[in-house]
Amino acid sequence: MPFWNCTEFETAEFLFKDDQMSALKIDHLLNLWAATLAKHNDCPPFADHRDLYSTIDSSPLGDVKWDCFQVQYSGEKPDIDVPSWMSNSYDVWFRDPWEVIRNTLANPMFADEMDYRPYHEFSSSNDECQWKDSMSGDWVWDQADDISKDPGTIGSTFVPVILGSDKTMVSVGTGNNEYYPLYASIGNVQNNVHRGHRDAVAIIGFLAIPKTTHQYAADPKFRKFRRQLFHSSLSRILQMLRPGMTKPEVARFGDGHFHRVIYGLGPYIADYEEQVLLACIVRGWCPRCLAPRNNLDNDALDRFEEGTLGELWDDYGIVGDLIPFMNDFPRADINQLIAPDILHQLIKGAFKDHLIAWVEDYLEVTYGKSSFSGLRRFPEGRGFKQWMGDDSKALMKVYLPAIEGHVPSGIVQAFHALLEFCYYVRRNIISETSLMKIQDALARFHQHHEAFQDAGVVSSFSLPRQHSLLHYPRLIQLFGAPNGLCSLIMESKHIKAVKEPWRRSSRFNALGQMLRTNQQLDKLTAMRTDFTKQIQEAYNEADNGDRHGIMDPNDDAWHIQNEDELEGNENGQLVLMTCPSSTRRSWKLREKGILGGTK
Repeated sequence: MPFWNCTEFETAEFLFKDDQMSALKIDHLLNLWAATLAKHNDCPPFADHRDLYSTIDSSPLGDVKWDCFQVQYSGEKPDIDVPSWMSNSYDVWFRDPWEVIRNTLANPMFADEMDYRPYHEFSSSNDECQWKDSMSGDWVWDQADDISKDPGTIGSTFVPVILGSDKTMVSVGTGNNEYYPLYASIGNVQNNVHRGHRDAVAIIGFLAIPKTTHQYAADPKFRKFRRQLFHSSLSRILQMLRPGMTKPEVARFGDGHFHRVIYGLGPYIADYEEQVLLACIVRGWCPRCLAPRNNLDNDALDRFEEGTLGELWDDYGIVGDLIPFMNDFPRADINQLIAPDILHQLIKGAFKDHLIAWVEDYLEVTYGKSSFSGLRRFPEGRGFKQWMGDDSKALMKVYLPAIEGHVPSGIVQAFHALLEFCYYVRRNIISETSLMKIQDALARFHQHHEAFQDAGVVSSFSLPRQHSLLHYPRLIQLFGAPNGLCSLIMESKHIKAVKEPWRRSSRFNALGQMLRTNQQLDKLTAMRTDFTKQIQEAYNEADNGDRHGIMDPNDDAWHIQNEDELEGNENGQLVLMTCPSSTRRSWKLREKGILGGTK
């Protein structure tokens, strides 16, 4: 390990990860620290910020290096005035997803919150089937059935790889800096770990964003290149996983046991714009079914059609001249693997962008743009540039009583039905009874939202995000509770993996600095996990005599003290010490290599 003792590691973790202190402030703090230690002929843990950064970099734990490949347009080019997008090379940065997933499987922090096989769970009170984590869904069960048909893969643990991507803006105005991160996780980890932001979701790539002038923005060749670049990049990044999708390999899990595993592409988390790109369809169509774009509420079959390019485009909204990335992997169907997205489809979509906007239109048509006496006015609070998910969820709690009496009862009932639907699908565990209530709430919503059309504020309900609610009952049965696959998980990861590293950069050629920051954060997280694991193992190995009075290392009160302050225990175990000046208990791990180093 690169750290001599616990103080060095805790200092590095605090300065770099917790406080995110700038290089100048780190240098200033270390200089002050050095001044106080000079009279003792001692020095601080690090000489300056460069020493701190290089010490973190030297750790082998969590070291999944970043790599890059370039993509360039290879089609026909005009003889003169070649557009810049045709001649430019586009860098795609990525980390080996195989290594990232192996690290996730081996993480001891997830050992007690990981499922090793598909299962069907039934309530003990009424014997009802219920859905919770990804491995409780029918899709994983079907995948396991397919795997068991091959004598070479039978008995292997199935590891579904969950993917997600979403463009995010880190600055506006003249900078207008935009990044395109790609994330990965595994379905074996339970939903509470994904929701708890405990590093089960890892960034594995930054995709290229080709841009051009307004003159070529609508050029069919540019639009095709931009779409194909996305799919080709995903295919290239995920190629490292392909051998393990057909031939089992041995992987170490967090509980210390080894399993034969088979990988497979699992649900893909994306908003509607991303789903259009993934499913190779025209905007306005459903990525999962063949419902006509002008009447999306009709029942329709799942997507599977053949025909000429013109027929596919006109009749089914399919962009037929693209090669989807899932075409290169076994047992993968993107139309089936589009995950439900509570944030963009329900909270920001059906509720905020649709119903709230329709009510505003109704109030303006009915009452005009008039102010109401007795109400407090917020002139600066009107016209939000961006609604956050938490803003919409907070509005859900108060909006229904606020509009009652001001709009027709049908509109109130439509809101009531949608909110009921939303609260049911956001549950951690969804039973058969809850599933029937979800279907009932959806039916009532479709019945009552006609009131908006009767009021003259809506001309059509063929809205893809609202239409997606029809697929939720089946998606719950396939993939478990939707809150484990919500894009809100990615939105929070954007902050840690993209926005905060960008703010810490010099803003000039920021991506390289962001990649290093992400790698250093992963190393610190891996070291923290390794230290916790070793302390736990030492605690478990100690016999009852040596453990007299010892606290569990999971207790937040434990503290590791410097080597030279404590008397040693020849057995190299955790030792309870009592400080003469206080009743504070301290811990020491001797001769276990946990705090030692080769600095």
